[in-house]
Amino acid sequence: MKYIDEFRDAELAQKYTQAIAKLVTRPWNIMEICGGQTHSIVKYGLDTLLPDTVTLIHGPGCPVCVTPTEAIDLAIAIASLPNTILCSFGDMLRVPGTEKNLLSVKATGSDVRILYSPLDALTIARENRDREVVFFGVGFETTAPATAMTVYQAAAQNLANFSLLVSHVLVPPAMEALLSAPNCQVQGFLLAGHVCTVMGYGEYEAIAKKYQIPLVVTGFEPVDILQGIYFCLKQLETGQALVENQYKRSVQKQGNLSAQKLMQEVFEPVPREWRGIGEIPASGLGLRGQYQQYDARVRFSSQLQQFHCDRPKTPQVCISGEVLRGLKKPHDCPAFGTDCTPENPLGAPMVSSEGACAAYYLYRETKMSPEILTNAR
Repeated sequence: MKYIDEFRDAELAQKYTQAIAKLVTRPWNIMEICGGQTHSIVKYGLDTLLPDTVTLIHGPGCPVCVTPTEAIDLAIAIASLPNTILCSFGDMLRVPGTEKNLLSVKATGSDVRILYSPLDALTIARENRDREVVFFGVGFETTAPATAMTVYQAAAQNLANFSLLVSHVLVPPAMEALLSAPNCQVQGFLLAGHVCTVMGYGEYEAIAKKYQIPLVVTGFEPVDILQGIYFCLKQLETGQALVENQYKRSVQKQGNLSAQKLMQEVFEPVPREWRGIGEIPASGLGLRGQYQQYDARVRFSSQLQQFHCDRPKTPQVCISGEVLRGLKKPHDCPAFGTDCTPENPLGAPMVSSEGACAAYYLYRETKMSPEILTNAR
């Protein structure tokens, strides 16, 4: 398949691993900031192909995993209201809140629906004018444009029974929070190719300069990732701190200007709580001015006056916060694969396939051989 087979070429991957081995002269730590990349690294065993001196650190690149408990609890409270339909992506339904998740609420009779596109929520709103329809919007800059278009269209269609529970987050502020932490071990970043397809990579140049750290826009296939690692290590070994684009077949420096314009029209930066990390200034998206009438937090404020979210009561044995900050690996957790599984997750990284714990469970706990590369035809 075009643009797939050539990036799963075993011979080309071997050339990059050999080049990396020749290049490296000292230990280096590189973080991938994308859950999709984490999934590929674990699935194809890419970390096992690298020299022992190169350590890959899994960052908070799973948007489902970093959605805070407060947002889950608020979604549950809204879904429990009469005459309400709550819509979201499927992987959000099993993310644990303080006491339960959306799937358990759905099982008790609340109308919780799984959508593949937020725009489908507008169809549901038009077909159910006597009910409130709420879309639970989560994700990085990748999915934010579609959510922005949904709100934009709701305003254009004057849909009075639609609102948005928005929990979108932004990557650059999270990177700065990690780099500013006193225990930061990251020396280079692989940037998420899909985020940069939307946003470009110009905004990352200030981070590279400020923290003197190389950043490489990287795709998701095995050769993409190995090439991105090679580019990053080459900068580290030569003392450079630049933003480099490995994913040129998809990413341009300016990104998708139309998507950015729509996001700026509908959203504005706001502080956002990140599960396992804490509040990061200007790391979330909130609805602007004339679109605030579609803010579910505002619309249901009077009905949810009794709603109160305590601090997350994550089981003490769970180290998901340290996994999300890149301080520990999933197999460092004593509950991994025993008390914590995808069927019974203690922490959010075990829920989504983009979560590091779920990826390790699927491809390492089962002792499966990595689905390592095949020669392209």
